[in-house]
Amino acid sequence: MALILAIETSCDDTSAAVVNTDYQVLSNVVSSQEKTHSQYGGIVPELASRMHYEAIDTITHRALEQAQVKLDDIDAVAVTSCPGLVGSLLVGVNFAKGLAWSAGKPLIAVHHIEGHLLAPLIEHRLNFPFLSCVISGGHTSIYRANGFGDYQQLSRTIDDAAGEAFDKVSKMMGFSYPGGPVIDKLAQQGEVGIKFTTPRIKNNPMDFSFSGIKTAVLTYLRNHPDVNFADVAASFQETVAKYIVYRAAELCRQNGVSLLAFSGGVSANSALRRIASQLQTQGITTCFSSLPYCTDNAAMIGIAAIYRYKKADFAQHLNINASASTAL
Repeated sequence: MALILAIETSCDDTSAAVVNTDYQVLSNVVSSQEKTHSQYGGIVPELASRMHYEAIDTITHRALEQAQVKLDDIDAVAVTSCPGLVGSLLVGVNFAKGLAWSAGKPLIAVHHIEGHLLAPLIEHRLNFPFLSCVISGGHTSIYRANGFGDYQQLSRTIDDAAGEAFDKVSKMMGFSYPGGPVIDKLAQQGEVGIKFTTPRIKNNPMDFSFSGIKTAVLTYLRNHPDVNFADVAASFQETVAKYIVYRAAELCRQNGVSLLAFSGGVSANSALRRIASQLQTQGITTCFSSLPYCTDNAAMIGIAAIYRYKKADFAQHLNINASASTAL
């Protein structure tokens, strides 16, 4: 059984983890920059990369300590190479390169979205094929996972990601960043009653668009200055959750797949989980990661690196670069 040290710095969370090739997480340490970026209402790329640089060495050593292993015990180093903020990615990639070279360990490049897609494997036994709905501040896509490394994109957002829509709606009402937890908590105090519509995309009816609902919420707030924000939050959240879940369920039926996994930060949303659980009556089994594995974390990068390790798919001469490309 081999050990993999994984590093994740694609956005604003610095994370390191140790996993073994039996899909067990021995440690998963995450340093959040949320308090810093909340002052600016969103992620400031220059600050993010600088804070990664300051934290990564400490976080990596902490991950090794919590796993009760030393660098010499590690069999490979894995790192997120794409997609993400290039400055942030570069910190992780260059650190991992240096670590792998100095310790004489092979290096494995991992796609961030593949990490999210396979994150449910940490806690669940999933049989291929299954559909994976990856929902976060930067991504909203549905993939058919036919096997390790074999993914077919069935649906994507043509404009904003769902997480970005939550952030913007929170900001419209004067609340803080990140907006997902704020909206979810506020919605518990409100009633679903305001009608917000979602579009059906002409070129691919299974694609998503969230720019329209953001505009609809903004227009509603301007026209109803005395509205209860909790009702707006509840109605917005319910609309987005149903939009995502029903679209995913439709794709399950079209593809003859009965297992649907959700991952990414927005998969922590309570309305999304409640509505998805109702698909059981339609013969669709849904699967969610626990909250620590929904948001960006290095454990999911380590899990995604396992099958590459087993077939010795390593970066030759440490020749990998950071990239913003989202192509999986």
